[in-house]
Amino acid sequence: MAETKREVERKFEFTSVKAGRRGVPDLTGTAGIATALDRGTVDLDAVYYDTPDQRLAADGLTLRRRTGGEDAGWHLKLPVSPGVRDEVRAGLTDGVPRALTALLRSRVRDAALVPQMRLLSSRKVLHLLDAGGALLAELSTDAVRAEGHDTTAAWTEVEVELADDVDPALLDAVEKRFRKAGLTVSAAPSKLARALAETGSAPAPRPGTDPVDDTAGAHVLAYLRAQRDALVAQDPAVRRGLPDSVHQMRVATRRLRSALRTSRRVLDRERTDPLGQELRWLAGELGVDRDQEVLLERLRTRLGELPQTLVLGPVRARLRIWNTSRRSGSRRRALATLDGKRYLALLDALDALLQDPPLLPAAAKPAPRVLPKAVLADYERLSGRIGAALALTPGEDRDLALHDARKAAKRARYAAEILVPALGDPAKRLAKAMKSVQTLLGDHQDSVVARDALRALAVQANGAGESSFTWGLLHGREEALAERRERELPEVWAEASDPRLRAPLGG
Repeated sequence: MAETKREVERKFEFTSVKAGRRGVPDLTGTAGIATALDRGTVDLDAVYYDTPDQRLAADGLTLRRRTGGEDAGWHLKLPVSPGVRDEVRAGLTDGVPRALTALLRSRVRDAALVPQMRLLSSRKVLHLLDAGGALLAELSTDAVRAEGHDTTAAWTEVEVELADDVDPALLDAVEKRFRKAGLTVSAAPSKLARALAETGSAPAPRPGTDPVDDTAGAHVLAYLRAQRDALVAQDPAVRRGLPDSVHQMRVATRRLRSALRTSRRVLDRERTDPLGQELRWLAGELGVDRDQEVLLERLRTRLGELPQTLVLGPVRARLRIWNTSRRSGSRRRALATLDGKRYLALLDALDALLQDPPLLPAAAKPAPRVLPKAVLADYERLSGRIGAALALTPGEDRDLALHDARKAAKRARYAAEILVPALGDPAKRLAKAMKSVQTLLGDHQDSVVARDALRALAVQANGAGESSFTWGLLHGREEALAERRERELPEVWAEASDPRLRAPLGG
């Protein structure tokens, strides 16, 4: 069974041989540190695994099998932000535990995980305590020896890792004290990264997510690459059940699909249309779980807004049971999708498209000459759908038309985002305007879905002999909110459709 620990740490190295001889300075009196308790020295032996082409190292992930110390076992480290990583731990087995291989599937796929580097460390440990004896941080001084396939390297590294819930400002105070003693923040984000660099084994730099030039093809490919990377990065977060991860993965999927449709003058549709269909499938599979997550949060919020005197019967218990029965199935479906061959084939197809893009002649033209036309076409589609929806009388047909308009607003927003590196602020302003329409229509659609759920919950409550008053009250409030959004739409659309927003695009 894997467990996860959030690591907040900072790594340091000595700036000179003289500083190294002086060693780590006394931190007593720094940021509330009252005592440095010597915890002795431990020998650590870690073998790092990766694919033969080092996909994990290229993405800043590390997978190791370590013996020695109190946490011997398998450790998978996933970057969260600079200096912050999630360490997922599993027991000491011969092969890589399945719980960890699942978290790596979007990157590893069918490739083997093989030993790439061995790090032998002699670690001196100090516990930094406050005046009450509570642990603030662990300070480790590591004498490291790296053994690659045919090369070695050695260095000394100092690491300060915060205890749970300690203010990160302590690291800033320690860094300031260390600088005066001849230590600086390490340039390498991890021991493995430094070992690979010093033994000449570092992976080739990954292509960036900025356009390599100002052509339409470069801008489209950069956007696609960024969304492909986001999709792959969110995969382990979804598997771990992290908040908002399904939403972020679904957004990346939709942005990819939207970009492929918007860039039909740049990329050959014979290659991109089938890929777009697979992205649509993936978004749909993820949507089951995400939609339930959004719906539950909405119903909880609405319920929390009611005075307690209007909450009649076991309303919260029924909501919890209803959600559990629906969410367990939707989560299983999402995970089954990520474990399936069709999903891995989609990731491979995305990689193949980016490695060998089917560029059309327009791809070689400047982005400001090519891409605005696609954005304006998406805007015109949205304009037509807004007009058609507003012409309908309130009811189910209008609800469906507004939902279609919402999808068009999202596509227009994503199309404008592709233009941001080329046009800057004008594209940002247009994307923001499209987002305002999308947000309003999204709230309206969420209300439509919520009313269906509230009606079903009222029926269930009635059947169980419970009061359905609260469910009916919430239904009425959602209906009123939807009507309010429909009244607001003309004004929001008037601002978003201001010709001045499209003028820089030639519209």
